Amino acid sequence: MSDPRHEGRPDYKVYRSRRRRFGSLRPAGDRKSLLRRPGGDRPRRERRELTPGLVLRWIALAAFAWILISLVLFIVSAQLQKGVSAAADSALAGGGTMLTGSTVLVLGSDQRAGDSIDKSQSGPGRADSILLLHAAFGSVRKLSIPRDSAADIPGHGAQKINAAYALGGAGLTIETVERFLGNGLEINHVVEVDFADFPELIDSLGGITVNNRSRICSPPFDNFFKGYRLPKGEQELDGERALGFARVRKNECAPAEDDRDRAARQQEVLSGIRGKLLSPSTFLRLPWVSWQAPKTIESDMGSAGLFGLFTDLITGNSDKSSVLRFSCGGCGPSGAALVADSEKRAAVKELLGR
Repeated sequence: MSDPRHEGRPDYKVYRSRRRRFGSLRPAGDRKSLLRRPGGDRPRRERRELTPGLVLRWIALAAFAWILISLVLFIVSAQLQKGVSAAADSALAGGGTMLTGSTVLVLGSDQRAGDSIDKSQSGPGRADSILLLHAAFGSVRKLSIPRDSAADIPGHGAQKINAAYALGGAGLTIETVERFLGNGLEINHVVEVDFADFPELIDSLGGITVNNRSRICSPPFDNFFKGYRLPKGEQELDGERALGFARVRKNECAPAEDDRDRAARQQEVLSGIRGKLLSPSTFLRLPWVSWQAPKTIESDMGSAGLFGLFTDLITGNSDKSSVLRFSCGGCGPSGAALVADSEKRAAVKELLGR
């Protein structure tokens, strides 16, 4: 006889679930949330709140990626450029690094090339600019040698120092500069500036700012057929105008100027490039600048050495600049200017920081 208390109830069996081994370790809040959700589904992950710290981290990550892209482009562009001649490479002294200190000879040739240079002129190019850099991390010293300085060129006798480039390229110029200055100066690296690509480097920076110390009224030269005019004071220059500023030979508004003033303008262009590289606006242009910079030069240094040089130019105190002074202008052979030995000795001492 059936129990009246169980009448009308369906037949079923009762099973006890097995207790999970680590179930007791689950936080109480999690167990309650599972119970609240039908079917025991896991709770959905909450959306991460946008905070200033998170935004800054994303910005820092994007900036790092932008710099990394620029570095890769610089290395690739540097690898694609041809180096210097074997004669120039063998003339260089060993030793010296961009960290501990290295002396670099920077040569700009007046070989006619590029849109802003007069292609109608031909013949071997002379060194239009001769600049020595002693670069180390945190310090950059510059010394310009006026191209009209009288020097003893090995195998060719005494004449203007810029003739060494026409007679024997960068290799002979290295030997001539070391002999000319003496006092233990050794050149570790050489950089030849290509005027054909120089304006594009300036344009990739968005132009540069220079401090023009005197008004310029130059007659026509290169492809500046109507001459070159520039007011005194701070001036914004694009690539072509910056090249003209560095190459002006005669200034009718300041007839007393000589090759030393020209060398000072070339150093001003270098300072303008450094100033623009340090400008926050250049950060957005960094990949284009990194690609263009190695295309402007030919050097014995590989991508690592060039990157170290550019880093030194950016981070170093580059205000230490000087131009060799003449003891007698036009008194040397072929109208070359004489530089006293005492001036050379003092210049080398300042350049090397002795």
